Formats: sequence, structure tokens, C-alpha cells
Amino acid sequence: MNDAELMKVLLAPCVSEKTTRVAEAHRQFVFKVQPYARKPDVKKAVELMFNVKVEGVRVCNVPGKTKGARTGNTGRRSDWKKAYVTLKEGFDIDFLGAE
Repeated sequence: MNDAELMKVLLAPCVSEKTTRVAEAHRQFVFKVQPYARKPDVKKAVELMFNVKVEGVRVCNVPGKTKGARTGNTGRRSDWKKAYVTLKEGFDIDFLGAE
């Protein structure tokens, strides 16, 4: 993949209480990624965008939930993929930009 395609692999960081604990304890960061993204693509994209060294990547597919409205209509949210990215010692990603 070229640099332009790698810039489209990461969709958004997942920021929650759980991901904050994981980041502090294990230097892991969680990203929402494209459904076609593979581990090497995610690794290259994170290294390119954040100027860090990646130790490992784990990906998992998150199935969409079925939701119902009070009118009796049901719908389904889209499936998506997330990636847990572990950084090498000494590297960090700061999403808020606070120093």
C-alpha cells in the first residue's frame, strides 16, 4: 500500500474508560479501522501517522447490534473492525495534545 491508502486505514481512535486503562497499563491504543485492514497495514499506518514504533497489532471484528424502536421497527448497526496496537518501550501517542 502507498502512503495515501495507508492514511485511510485508520478511521478513529476509540477513547473510553477501558481503552484508557489499557493504554496506561500496557502501552496499547485502540483504533477503529477499515474492514479490509490487515495487521501489517495497521502497523504501517500507525507508524506513518504518529511517528512511533509498533511492537504488535491485534485486530477483532465487532458485530453490529440489533436495535428496536418502540414502534416495532428493528434495525441493525453495521459491523466494524477494531485494532489494538501495542507500542514499543519509550513511545506514546497523545490524542489530546496536552503537555
